[in-house]
Amino acid sequence: MAPPILSLALPSNTGRVLSIQSHTVQGYVGNKSAVFPLQLLGYDVDPINSVQFSNHTGYPTFKGQVLNGQQLWDLIEGLEGNDLLFYTHLLTGYIGSESFLNTVLQVVSKLRSTNPGLSYVCDPVMGDEGKLYVPQELVSVYREKVVPVASMLTPNQFEAELLTGFRS
Repeated sequence: MAPPILSLALPSNTGRVLSIQSHTVQGYVGNKSAVFPLQLLGYDVDPINSVQFSNHTGYPTFKGQVLNGQQLWDLIEGLEGNDLLFYTHLLTGYIGSESFLNTVLQVVSKLRSTNPGLSYVCDPVMGDEGKLYVPQELVSVYREKVVPVASMLTPNQFEAELLTGFRS
């Protein structure tokens, strides 16, 4: 299927990326660390912040907002209503709830219905050094639902162990 007319006028020759990740006011994680480097490489990047926190959750305290699955879907419908839903790449990072992750899977399906060649790069941010950052039930959702549809996974060692069941 050809891309919508509006997307043909966009400046990128390398592709369009929808990046669904966290955002922090202080520090460089999630979309704050992904968008600019991708733009430097020539990609047109549209960020959706799964959370907006004062700082990353490794600090003693943090404050902020969490986007829910319906709010994510509303954004996707808004893009679709204006013929702006043609992407060559989807990048996902920190996702804190099962319902949001299931909505991300719906987004993957919708984007692939528009562009079957979509590359889905998933950083399954679940934890590090033996400690989970997310609810335990997300591990099985990643393993059973996300891994089969992702084009590429970028887990750290702990996350790779969770996904494969093998410990090094």
